[in-house]
Amino acid sequence: MAIKHIVTGGAGFIGSNLVRALNDRGEEDVLIVDRLGTGEKWKNLVGLRYEDYLDKDDLFVVLDDVLDSVETVYHLGACSATTERDADYLADNNYGYTRALCEECLARDVRFVYASSAATYGDGTLGYSDADEDTPKYRPLNMYGYSKHVFDLWALKNGLFDRIAGLKYFNVYGPGEAHKGDMRSMVHKAFGQIRETGEVALFKSHRSDYADGEQVRDFVYVKDAVAQTLWFGERRDVSGLFNCGTGEPRTWLDLVSAVFRAMDREPNVRFVDMPEHLRGKYQYRTQADLRKLRAAGYDASFASVEEGVTDYVRNHLAREE
Repeated sequence: MAIKHIVTGGAGFIGSNLVRALNDRGEEDVLIVDRLGTGEKWKNLVGLRYEDYLDKDDLFVVLDDVLDSVETVYHLGACSATTERDADYLADNNYGYTRALCEECLARDVRFVYASSAATYGDGTLGYSDADEDTPKYRPLNMYGYSKHVFDLWALKNGLFDRIAGLKYFNVYGPGEAHKGDMRSMVHKAFGQIRETGEVALFKSHRSDYADGEQVRDFVYVKDAVAQTLWFGERRDVSGLFNCGTGEPRTWLDLVSAVFRAMDREPNVRFVDMPEHLRGKYQYRTQADLRKLRAAGYDASFASVEEGVTDYVRNHLAREE
């Protein structure tokens, strides 16, 4: 069988959900590319139907042989740890690898859809517009965000956003994230904390304009993130860099309260000091600007925090337990 789709990071969080969505459409001619390591990420592959699996370092060895039949490359593989300190590794893995893969796809007219990040926006004081003219002004707070931002800038500088699509994922949560350790969503962490202690610990606010727990994020359910990603894979006539969020920021208290309710428990929250090393790199507010996305023709709705969390907790986390 010829390969129709390549999904890098296909054993990861968003990637495995995307492969499952392709399977739901009857598509199994998928090449999954990832690095499984010694952790539990391999469990995300269980139940998926795909043609083959490759380690990320082996992709370029066979790329010439497979790209002729490929319609779409969904490049979701990256180191997504915002606390990663090895800048050389992040630059090579998140920027260099992405650039090389993009160039190969462009040379063969293969649709290239890649994961950027809301971490590119920095502290949010410059806004969350995904307009091309605004992209160069942003200043990420960590090397992960910068490694994503530098590829966005390279694509913009070289006029590639009329042929490729990038998605700036905001705070994505949902099934398939258990292997991510400390980078798991607060939904997954809260579920475990409530099971073990009956309470959830949230960071105190260290800014006078935000009360404890009132810091806000744009939380997007992974099923919605996947739907948007697939839409861009299928719509070669719509390209560019786009936000992937709901456009409706919610507080951390909103989020964990939804977890408590989904577990049929009363909220019980304890506030703890934020570690010193995070305070200067902490985003107090994120909110996806969806004007460009809607103007491009994407009109699907997004699950509310209550809807997404309830589905995740009751139909996935509780069943896994």
